[in-house]
Amino acid sequence: MGLFATPPSHAQTAEQFYKGKTVTIVVSSSAAGGYDTIARTVARFMGRHLPGNPAVIVRNMPGAGGMTATNFLYNNADKDGSVIGLVQNNTPFEPLFGTREARYDPVKFNWLGSPSSETALVLLWHTVPVSSLAELKVREVAVGVSGANSTPAFFARLLNATLGTRMKPINGYPGQNDVLLAMERGEVDGHPSAFFSSVRSSRPNWLRDKTAKAIVQYGPEKLAELPDVPFAPDLVGNDEDRLVMQAAFAPLVLGRPFLMPPGLPADRVAALRQAFAATMTDPEFLAESEKIGLGLNAPRTGEQMQAVMERTYQSPPRVIDRLRQLNAP
Repeated sequence: MGLFATPPSHAQTAEQFYKGKTVTIVVSSSAAGGYDTIARTVARFMGRHLPGNPAVIVRNMPGAGGMTATNFLYNNADKDGSVIGLVQNNTPFEPLFGTREARYDPVKFNWLGSPSSETALVLLWHTVPVSSLAELKVREVAVGVSGANSTPAFFARLLNATLGTRMKPINGYPGQNDVLLAMERGEVDGHPSAFFSSVRSSRPNWLRDKTAKAIVQYGPEKLAELPDVPFAPDLVGNDEDRLVMQAAFAPLVLGRPFLMPPGLPADRVAALRQAFAATMTDPEFLAESEKIGLGLNAPRTGEQMQAVMERTYQSPPRVIDRLRQLNAP
């Protein structure tokens, strides 16, 4: 009777495995947010690019700043190619900071890709008497953040430590849009890590009309759209500061990172990566993303993201120690 049994999943071709199956995207945030919207948009198109054309659905698993879903994907999710994840871009770096709740090795994930990367700006309101990095090193400015442990607060401390800027984080603003509104009301001077893509989509006239001033930019690479705004990694004075920045800016390189559990069969990893890459160039996906304002740019492949993780986790111990010190308010 064994001669006619269904072959085990690892012995099947990718097409045989996926035909009639459902692939689940586990999202580490709640419904209706930016990550959820991207996941649901990808889900509508990715199945057509996978062998066997499976259905693709989304399951939200918020909690612990994204670590609930990331722990699940690493330790409990099926490792056969039927489950993939979309996690917050800071979550893969929690083990680097020694976070005990992070029960995963980010380097061992199979990275799938990202539809975008992020470039952040130190953004100040036009009435603030600071218009250059040199002036920001002399005059203290109040920048809005959600809390002392938030990513914007961390970036403010990082730039203060490496570039000598004088940014004073003001807690209590849940998200970027709340800080931008506070800038308009005159409550704070600026934002220490406003994403260029979000500012361009939500406040398209700010940079164009100089309603707000970009003092410095940082992330994967200098933006061609902001040729006159200095790029932080070009400004540091020593190699250690440069390595600290490289590791600290890795979440911006990841953008909106999709990943797969460790231990997947190699052919499923290849099929999923190929399908994700094809989705990123699918004209209908791109048109839909443009229509709903997802702000996609510079997609990253799984191989590129894997290289970022390996490089970051190979940072010298002294660099990791500095990151941990900066991460502790």
